[in-house]
This record gives sequence, structure tokens and C-alpha cells, in this order.
Amino acid sequence: MDQKVLVLNQDYTALALCSIQKAFVLLFLEKAEMVHKSETTNLRTITKIYPAPSIIRLQHYVHIPYKGISLSRHNVMKRDQYQCLYCGSTKNLTLDHLIPKSKGGSTSWTNLATACMRCNTKKGDRTPEEAGLTLKQKPRKPSLTAFLAAHAGSFDQNWHIYLKVKDKYREE
Repeated sequence: MDQKVLVLNQDYTALALCSIQKAFVLLFLEKAEMVHKSETTNLRTITKIYPAPSIIRLQHYVHIPYKGISLSRHNVMKRDQYQCLYCGSTKNLTLDHLIPKSKGGSTSWTNLATACMRCNTKKGDRTPEEAGLTLKQKPRKPSLTAFLAAHAGSFDQNWHIYLKVKDKYREE
């Protein structure tokens, strides 16, 4: 049972993903309400069958001061789907600064890309253009909802109206 449940704030904005078990506990403790149940899964006890949640909404508003995705090695690779943005390889991955730090490049979502060791070594202390490399896609900062949608595993179609995702990185 590795399905995920979309957790909505009281105002129906997407907050996070959690396990079915965690969602059921929130429902049982009346800290959340079920917005949509899973059409394929039920939770069973010895005497009862409960519908498994697909989307839950918290009973009380949770204030989150920062709604962005933290910049980390893991999240950059996750954004790039664990592939080199130059050649598409999935082996020996590392992070690459498009504009090298030695030339004033920053450590930011738009300047970091996942690269395999071979492409990163070929690029060296140069820009991709100087090294003759082209990016398969331009790195961008993902929004929280797009990030949740892209990495939810099995994706319930009922989530679309709450995530409102137009492309795989950013909601517009």
C-alpha cells in the first residue's frame, strides 16, 4: 500500500502528500475530512471496511510561511528526473553549475543541472555553449504543486483540480 494521499489545507490549497495510513489517522482523529475516496483501495479491519482516502482536507488552516521547494541536491536531481540534462544518462550523476562558480555563477535552481560525470568533466570550468553541450531542457524552479504532481508516484486523476499543473515543472 504505497499509494499517496493529497493533503489540502483548509482553503483547499495543496500542502503535501502522505501515506494512506497517516491520512486515515488524521480522519479518525477528526483532524481532517475526506474530500475524495480512492476508487481502487479499501482499508479493512476485522469487522469493517473503510474507503481509502485519495484527497483529505485539514479541519484547521495551517500557516506555512514558505511554500517553495528547498534547494538541495536531491530535489534538483528529482526535478531533472535523475537524468543528465546533456545526454540523458542515469549513471554516475552529479550536479553541474551551468555558469561555473569561478565565473560568478550562483547556486540556484536556474543555474544547477543534473549531469553525468562524463558530461560534467567534458564541460569543465566552462559554460555549456563554450563546451559544445546543449541542454535537453532549461532548468527552472519548480512550484510546490507541480513538484507534488510530478513525484507522487501513482497519480489520482481527481488531484488535477487542486494541483492545476500545466507543465511538469511550474504552474503558470
